[in-house]
Amino acid sequence: MQLFYTPDITDSPIYFLSEEESKHCIRVLRLQMGDHVQLIDGHGGLYEAEIVDAHPKKVALKLLSLQNEFGRRNHYLHIAVAPTKNLERLEWFLEKATEIGIDEISLMICQRSERKEAKAERLNKIITSAIKQSLKAYHPLLNEVTPFQKLINQPFDGQKFIAHCEPGDKAELSSLLKLQGCYLILIGPEGDFSPKEIEDALQNGFEPITLGNSRLRTETAALEACFEINFLNR
Repeated sequence: MQLFYTPDITDSPIYFLSEEESKHCIRVLRLQMGDHVQLIDGHGGLYEAEIVDAHPKKVALKLLSLQNEFGRRNHYLHIAVAPTKNLERLEWFLEKATEIGIDEISLMICQRSERKEAKAERLNKIITSAIKQSLKAYHPLLNEVTPFQKLINQPFDGQKFIAHCEPGDKAELSSLLKLQGCYLILIGPEGDFSPKEIEDALQNGFEPITLGNSRLRTETAALEACFEINFLNR
């Protein structure tokens, strides 16, 4: 059954797809009146609907059923990651992390960041495509680019971790994690966090962690952290 992302859906019995989605529905997918489709609202709602008007610019759908909290997970994961110099690597992370399971992403600018901007519109489209691919009813929140110092000073009700490659005592994530909780994990740029950034994070309640013995790229480290959190909470 075909799936559409409909963040503006309401409790009205009839819903109209956007012009872009209508064109895709009729011209590309060749769906017709009477066909059934699924809709996700990005907030946990999974709908089943029937096409009652197959207009290529304004498809009308009759809502048949709603399942709330579809696929709701038992934890909350927020990863703050420095945008990679090659933006395609960040896009790859967003796609795969969304498929695995993530709730919030912050793009973090650090002292050694080589990229200090990213177009949120394009990145959100990648996330949207990934939730449709993986049949997820929750759309991860993508925050605007945020300076490191501002991010570490923001309140967060949960466990806070910083993954870095500098020498010092660092624990395995599995040894620190309180299951079914809320987590914020910081992943630095290609040149890693500076010693001062690490010190400032520790002073703001972040716990230092290691993601293994290999030296990982930024996007790989972020995905490894995402996978570990989901695996440990499975």
